[in-house]
Amino acid sequence: MSPLSRPSRFRRLGLCVAAGTLAALTAGAPAALAADPQPAGQRAEATAPDPTSDELSASALQREHEARQEAQGQGQAEPQRPKRTYKGRVIAKPYLLLRDKPTRSSRIVGSVEHGAVVHIFCKTKGDNVDGNNRWYLLTDGTWAWGSARYIENIGAAPRWC
Repeated sequence: MSPLSRPSRFRRLGLCVAAGTLAALTAGAPAALAADPQPAGQRAEATAPDPTSDELSASALQREHEARQEAQGQGQAEPQRPKRTYKGRVIAKPYLLLRDKPTRSSRIVGSVEHGAVVHIFCKTKGDNVDGNNRWYLLTDGTWAWGSARYIENIGAAPRWC
């Protein structure tokens, strides 16, 4: 077992315990939740997954993004962030391989041709590719990770996941 896998297992165990505790409190005390003086929009939001976690998959971030959009559509208030789109141009020849996670060993889910413009959702740290450990989550059709080493930013650099 690698020493790097221990913290992520403990992190996952802690998240499971916290989620179970929250579920028990929610089921056991509906009156306490109804008497909450703080409006739903002012409660602390859950934090994004830790970029060092081995569970940082594109599909998990896609589900989180879709859940936020659904919550906004149902009128649940969430602090509005400026809507910013990030773009990049693929500089890998002949194409850039897209992956399920920000690692070189993860499953290949697609590819993008050289020179194509891609839409970037966010960036995170992952495997080092030619001295660059940044990976971009691309939202073109399939949510997938592409190494930032082979994507040239058009405009501002993407935000962190």
